[in-house]
Amino acid sequence: MGVTIFRGLHPQLRPQAARLYWEAFGGKLGRVLGPDDRALQFFQRVIRGDLCFSAVGDGGELIGLAGYKTPAGSFAGGTWGDLTDVYGRLGGRWRGGILWALGHEVDNDRFLIDGICVGKAHRGKGIGSTLLAALYQEAAELGYGAVRLDVVQDNWRARALYERQGFQPVRTVELGALRFLFGFAASTTMVRPLK
Repeated sequence: MGVTIFRGLHPQLRPQAARLYWEAFGGKLGRVLGPDDRALQFFQRVIRGDLCFSAVGDGGELIGLAGYKTPAGSFAGGTWGDLTDVYGRLGGRWRGGILWALGHEVDNDRFLIDGICVGKAHRGKGIGSTLLAALYQEAAELGYGAVRLDVVQDNWRARALYERQGFQPVRTVELGALRFLFGFAASTTMVRPLK
């Protein structure tokens, strides 16, 4: 199967992108952004096609995504207004507060990756590495000297990929009481210098 990497996201692929992102991150975000139908509606609404790379198969299906964050916004962040439009005023407010507590920073010194996901049927085939290569090139073109990402403590498969790619852990943050909502206790920041 051939795979093509595109900068951006074709509008007709937004529903697939929302499903792929939720498949990858729903286990961590499900208690906050669920139920599934609302989460899919939210991500289809907020995903920024200008802040990602897409991996598309020969049949035109979306098989992978790699998003990033800049001072102008993030790939899958959205706004308080997006949250309240999808979850209602009260539901949007408490979700927004929890998500803000989880992470809202932008790293102006390093290129910040905001989520990589590859469909289950396509994992282990080098697609994640190819998406990372596209992100490295984007970071270099924007003048960054290093790339940064955060990986949850229990995601050993992703961490192993990042370590093979030259990422080094620089700090681990404990979630405290938020671990009960997100299902993981800590997140590790990893950095890879660009050559």
